[in-house]
Amino acid sequence: MIPATSILAVDMGLSIEKMEKVAFILKVTAHPTRIAIVQLLAAQESLSVTDISEKLNVEQSLLSHHLSGMKLKGILSSTREGKNIYYSLKMREVVDVIQCLAGCTFL
Repeated sequence: MIPATSILAVDMGLSIEKMEKVAFILKVTAHPTRIAIVQLLAAQESLSVTDISEKLNVEQSLLSHHLSGMKLKGILSSTREGKNIYYSLKMREVVDVIQCLAGCTFL
């Protein structure tokens, strides 16, 4: 029996690998704060936790939770400079997926 995802992939012209990657990106970014983080980091190469917190008006403790989860999943990378941690996008495809969704007519 052919798995349903294989049939759907063929019908939509997508490979199984591409469908899995998109599903992974959607799972990891499935929160408004995480989407906003991606949008900020798409516009600027890297930002400190403090900068992101101020721009999004989100408490640093909550923001750190989102950032560390996204880093753990390979979406973001970080570097430490003194007391500050700077985050940047590691998986640039995340921006493409979010831009695709933003262009949907039903949103």
